[in-house]
Amino acid sequence: MPRATNGVAAHHRHKKVLKQVKGHRATRSKLFGKANESMMRSLRYAYRDRRTRKRDFRRLWISRINAAARLNGLTYGGLIHGLQLAGIAVDRKILSDLAVREPEAFAGLAEQAKQASGAAAS
Repeated sequence: MPRATNGVAAHHRHKKVLKQVKGHRATRSKLFGKANESMMRSLRYAYRDRRTRKRDFRRLWISRINAAARLNGLTYGGLIHGLQLAGIAVDRKILSDLAVREPEAFAGLAEQAKQASGAAAS
């Protein structure tokens, strides 16, 4: 009796892996063994970097808010604290977008934050 070699299933598995590594360089896109290693590593990077991307964006937003706050005579921490005291709940993504696209609106928020922190100090 002939030996079953799992041929069809293995062929499908190999095709699936080789399709995923299309665009990788040299044997990483041609030979199954190297392609499988390359695919596993790329999937690990993708998983890790989906989380890293969130951190990176938050850092970018904070940098933009800080720069705009300083143009309006506040520090980043002072602005955030003033907004909390004023009861204004705007997340960092929206604040950053306002700072870049609508500086006048951001200046208005900064003024409200200044007044709220000034009122709390006295």
